[in-house]
Amino acid sequence: MNKFEAVVIFSPDLSSNTLENEIDTFKNFITSNSGNIVNEEQWGLRDLSYSIKKFKKAFYNYFQIEIDGNIINKIKSELNQSDNLLRYLFIKVDNHQELPTKLKNEKI
Repeated sequence: MNKFEAVVIFSPDLSSNTLENEIDTFKNFITSNSGNIVNEEQWGLRDLSYSIKKFKKAFYNYFQIEIDGNIINKIKSELNQSDNLLRYLFIKVDNHQELPTKLKNEKI
């Protein structure tokens, strides 16, 4: 199993229930593909560096996962199906960062 850190960015128009459902769907993608979610953080509603689909803010979520690297492309193709997901990024790491992250403690 490889270690990855993932940042998933969701539309700011989502209600709290819909956002939780989208996060649960992401977690299910990972666990259903023999992955393990080690840690997660919700960074909340933050400004985007540039507009994405005419949005200037978005909900950020950070995950530390362990999963086989070959499965990442399959998960990416499943994530592309979501209309509420603006962006995602998977980064392979040797060791996971200690939590809480700097961004979690940063004031908005």
